[in-house]
Amino acid sequence: MQNIVFFGDSLTAGYQLPGSAAFPSLIQQRLDTLALPYKTFNYGVSGETSAGGRQRLGSVLARQQVDVFVLALGANDGLRGIPVTDTTQNLQLILDEVQRQYPQAQRVLAGMEFPFDLGPLGGHRMAQYAREFQALFRILAERNAVAFVPFLLQGVLGRRDLNLPDGVHPNAAGQKILADNVWEVLGELVR
Repeated sequence: MQNIVFFGDSLTAGYQLPGSAAFPSLIQQRLDTLALPYKTFNYGVSGETSAGGRQRLGSVLARQQVDVFVLALGANDGLRGIPVTDTTQNLQLILDEVQRQYPQAQRVLAGMEFPFDLGPLGGHRMAQYAREFQALFRILAERNAVAFVPFLLQGVLGRRDLNLPDGVHPNAAGQKILADNVWEVLGELVR
């Protein structure tokens, strides 16, 4: 049995949903259906930034063997306007530490886009931030030669029917789409 660690924020945790509805659990169901020898671990923490994840990483990596590591942090950095250079550095340090402790582990990075519709009043500075924020994930994936989910919230962001009333967190139907988005890349690694 190999271990898949999902390391993220409220999107991974399945904010306000039962654990069984969060996308890591849905991926476990898929793995079980396909009789693939993997166990998923959901280390999503609501409100977590890349800096918080960096601080928490050591305790997670010490808990069990890591065979596949899915990094899905950054949304809260974008919401808080944390400098792209800081987010990039934190995510790079997380990827480096996983590789250092588990050199055989497959690493997967989930991309994120700036979570606001900037509209016509978004402003040049905000629009530039949004472009740089979106680009940082692909740049990191290419630099580290890791598997890449281009946009975790693809098909879910901005859709009322797929989000909780807060308009930010996927509901159970939205989490199923997140699972599909991740599986599109993860499925290739585990088969």
